[in-house]
Amino acid sequence: MSLRRPRKVVLTVAVVVTLALLCCGGSLTVLVWGALREDSGNNLINASLACGKGGALDPDSQLPEISPYGGSQIRNAAIIINVGADMGLPPRAWVIAVATAMQESALNNLGDLGARNDHDSLGLFQQRPSSGWGTPKQVRDPVYASTKFYSKLKTIQGWQKMALTQAAQAVQISAYPDAYAKHEPLATQIVNQLANGAANAVGDSVTLQCSVSGAIAASGWTVPLKGPVGSGFRTRERPNHQGVDISVDRYRPIYAVASGTVSVVKCDEDFRGRKSCNVDGYPGKGGCGWMVEIVHAGNLMTRYCHMVQQPFVRKNQQVVAGEQIGRVGTSGNSSGPHLHFEVHLGNDRSSAGAVDPVQFMQGQGAPLGNEG
Repeated sequence: MSLRRPRKVVLTVAVVVTLALLCCGGSLTVLVWGALREDSGNNLINASLACGKGGALDPDSQLPEISPYGGSQIRNAAIIINVGADMGLPPRAWVIAVATAMQESALNNLGDLGARNDHDSLGLFQQRPSSGWGTPKQVRDPVYASTKFYSKLKTIQGWQKMALTQAAQAVQISAYPDAYAKHEPLATQIVNQLANGAANAVGDSVTLQCSVSGAIAASGWTVPLKGPVGSGFRTRERPNHQGVDISVDRYRPIYAVASGTVSVVKCDEDFRGRKSCNVDGYPGKGGCGWMVEIVHAGNLMTRYCHMVQQPFVRKNQQVVAGEQIGRVGTSGNSSGPHLHFEVHLGNDRSSAGAVDPVQFMQGQGAPLGNEG
């Protein structure tokens, strides 16, 4: 395999926008034809389009400080991102690679650690020469090591929709396969800051779309379904409404918005203590009806209510972003078919942990509110 240093590049583009150019606001399609040309001295991160489409960057330029990492570590993250961009891989791959290096080396290009070495593991990704990753000198070259990581990732069928920790483990074959997940939020932040919002981009390196049904943002998030947001988060009329209602037809599929572990599957009892979810609910009945809760990386929790039938998942099941978990209904405290969707920080199931799903999902590059 022929390896080459990533170029310092500027993305020259022609852009076609259909309907209104509303950044992450709904009806938007941006088609990008890119021509890479040598950088003529501009070391800024380039090409911010719509919801975030990062161009390649110069690792030797002035990079931002991102706690808890130092300058050399952020430079290594920039090299990882640059290699992924140079190989034509989408930003989701950059997030996976950066998170993997965070776990394996804390973004340090590690040499021989003597007795502390894990066998003969070296470099950013702790790749082992004895396992065929390359010579000791090669795997300590950040460009070479990143290229080898991405090349292996590309061979993993379906990696784009896998949980980050599954994709990373498929490449690394680590003794601690669940360790990568905790790095996903900060890895996404690093990619966003270094590549101008690229981790919020949906689609691939050619087509960028703001929230497309079934599309997974590079941040690893997607929409639970497409449809208009009706009753909002803690409105004047409903100050105790801890989520948003997405009004769509009965039986519409509901999808997990990110990879995670199902923590709750139940028929939520009403105000009278009854568990009657296989019939239509009504306002004032109380309860979420058939419901699911999922815990995601970063100790985030999402809640999905009022399903028409018993959900398709079970407690402790691992799900991936975009996996169907149930169908829209009107069970529980409901006036008609819709999905009640909540986001909670710190896996706090109470109202204290709830945040506005519209704002939160916008930040993940998977904005709610598009028509179904």
